[in-house]
Amino acid sequence: MHEPHGPGSVLERRTGWVGRRPGEKDRAGRVRRLGTPLGILAAVTGAFAYVGTVDPNEPGHYPVCPLLKLTGVFCPGCGGLRSAHAFITGDLGAAFSANAIATAGYFLFAAVWVLWLVRAWRGKPLRIALAPAWWWGVGAVLLVFTVVRNLPFGSALAP
Repeated sequence: MHEPHGPGSVLERRTGWVGRRPGEKDRAGRVRRLGTPLGILAAVTGAFAYVGTVDPNEPGHYPVCPLLKLTGVFCPGCGGLRSAHAFITGDLGAAFSANAIATAGYFLFAAVWVLWLVRAWRGKPLRIALAPAWWWGVGAVLLVFTVVRNLPFGSALAP
């Protein structure tokens, strides 16, 4: 006896229709599409879990920023690990105090990741095409942040 919707089925012989059952979702394709965003989430979660358990405020656990060590100048990433540790332990004030740009980046990453997951679920690619002016703007913000956090009046931005 033939299956009602499989190869050689009555439906196929009568209509010429071959494929999935009517209304059946492409589960394998969806799992494949969700694999990358979920893998990225797993990697980021693992990294944050590690930083949450191994406190960067205790010396000897992480390397020192080479720019800070050689020049005494804070780079835009200085304080990022302390920021991540404070963020993961729920102290948003300390996270912003350690590195405001990094903390804003955590929220931006979360928003883009949710958008990516929703689009992957719907079978649409994530396309974020920023004009060169936006990239120059991001670079300018990072440059201004770096300069200001190294000046006496910007010490609130220093880690």
